[in-house]
Amino acid sequence: MSLPGRIAAAVFRPWPVSRGGAIATGERLAAATTLTSSLEYLTQRHQMRSGGLNDWRVVKDVQSKSTPLTRKLLDLVSDERATTAVHAARALVSAGMLLPGSSRWRGAGSLFLGASTALLYPRHRYGTDGSDQVSVLVQTAAGVARLSTSPQVKDAALWYIALQSNTSYLVSGWVKLIGPSWRDATALGGVLRTRTYGHEGAFRLTRKYPRTARWVAHGVLALECLFPVAYLGGGRLVRPVVASAAAFHVTNGFAMGLGRFVTSFTAMHPAVAYTAAPRNHPAVAGRDDRALAVAGATLALAASAAGVVAVQRRLRSREGWPTSRTMTTRQGNVLQYEVMSPGKPGRPVVVFCNGLGTSSEYFSWISEHLAQQSGYGVITFARAGYAGSSRRSTEPYRLDESVDDLVDLVHGAVAADRRVVLVGHSLGGELCRRAASRIGDRLHSVVYLDSSHPAELNRSEQQGEAAKRLRESLTLMVWSLRLGMGALMSRPEWLDSLPEHYRLRAFAQYSDLRTWAAARREWLAVEEDFRAFSGDLTPIDAPALMISAQQTTDRDPEQLLMHNELAQAHRGGGRRVETMVMEGANHEGLLVKAEYAVDVASRIVGFLDAATADVSASDVLEGQTR
Repeated sequence: MSLPGRIAAAVFRPWPVSRGGAIATGERLAAATTLTSSLEYLTQRHQMRSGGLNDWRVVKDVQSKSTPLTRKLLDLVSDERATTAVHAARALVSAGMLLPGSSRWRGAGSLFLGASTALLYPRHRYGTDGSDQVSVLVQTAAGVARLSTSPQVKDAALWYIALQSNTSYLVSGWVKLIGPSWRDATALGGVLRTRTYGHEGAFRLTRKYPRTARWVAHGVLALECLFPVAYLGGGRLVRPVVASAAAFHVTNGFAMGLGRFVTSFTAMHPAVAYTAAPRNHPAVAGRDDRALAVAGATLALAASAAGVVAVQRRLRSREGWPTSRTMTTRQGNVLQYEVMSPGKPGRPVVVFCNGLGTSSEYFSWISEHLAQQSGYGVITFARAGYAGSSRRSTEPYRLDESVDDLVDLVHGAVAADRRVVLVGHSLGGELCRRAASRIGDRLHSVVYLDSSHPAELNRSEQQGEAAKRLRESLTLMVWSLRLGMGALMSRPEWLDSLPEHYRLRAFAQYSDLRTWAAARREWLAVEEDFRAFSGDLTPIDAPALMISAQQTTDRDPEQLLMHNELAQAHRGGGRRVETMVMEGANHEGLLVKAEYAVDVASRIVGFLDAATADVSASDVLEGQTR
């Protein structure tokens, strides 16, 4: 056989790792991870003291919602002396695990290391990473395998490690593939130039040899996305796949300072080699592969359950309220809306327009207050694609489509003899601004709640940089929900700030694929539209109220300037224009937190009363003049 043939034969063949060898190698590599971790913490004890990165008096606030028993246990282990003692014990046990031997006591050692890592995780919230999580996984499974006398249990534990290894690479790769920066290979240079993970020399190489850098980036994607091919061809690909993965982690350890990743992730590779070998190979004779079938059945059941949850949430999201109505717009879209209050005859009707990725439920504190206490008419609705509204238009989406829908809603849902107040939050504010000039004499006033501005992506460096990240996040959410991950979504904290009877439906909408797909569709149109904006805002002949969230303007002062410009576009002719900053509020909290939202509602009512009085006085004066 020729030399190339001998090399190919040596590379493309199974990796004959025995059951005992896979357990022993994995537990030692995981122990090396734990040893490194504890030695790092012991040499950086100042980070645990007052003012340090992991000052427990500050970090413990994250555990405020844990059970009292959990908090007491964490307080006990998080005392500096207790934490130091645990790390010292971990270092001692880890060092012992590196010694030769196959005693069952090694299983107890692995379980201790895994449990102590999990226990210390809240203590070292800042500084822990994926390597610690992987070591817990390997040590728990290796500990169970070492303590058990059943070959079937040992094989199940090794299959668990192997499946977790495949999943970690597979998910990481496909998530990267969603982001355009990995597809166009710019992500590699971007990571290497950062302060946290950067390496100046490596970054310069990516700039000097861009074609090679592109091949490297695409190679990483291919490795992660195709890691399970190690199981094809009777395990003939396991050596090049595992060797490539190990080389990837070694490179990361050197260039990005992720040293613990080298031993933690490679600790899973022996289990991959053991499970990838054909069952007739002498090294794995008698291997029990039922765990693979159990995992497949479990995955199928989980997928079915996730599907049922998604259907239930979709139905709840779309069903609307008992008072919900629908109408069809000129675009063919079907809008679902609610007349929360018809209001007193002659008084304006307030129409709420939600922001990107949100629903009318976000306005619940404000809309309920106005409907019950103000005497103004109140209408809320869902834009096409949200909640119970359907987008039927076949044209590519543009912001003007939503503006047309809003104008049609006003003409179709509000009596012809009533004037209209448009209230918009975030992107909804910009849609209201554009709709204002199309409503004509029926427009009473516009209320902007922390509104978007069409020039914000060009003028605000912060907004411009965040735009790309938002696009990628929305894409990731859409694909995650398409894969059934919605069942794993937890309730966001802000949701519990809404009135209780709105929470269930708000969460159903939040976790529904349609919401995020609509948000992504709108955001792509926003980027195109806002990037092309230039010039001045069109003057609007109507009173206006601008309410900004303090955290928005503090974080980005340019936003306050743009909010003032929105208000300025309404000035002239003696029209009432008011601006204010809601102290302490953030972008969403302005609506969902009662402490701010009730105040916002009161200010809206006060503004509308004053603006209505101005109009009445003007009409009287005009009549006297005549």
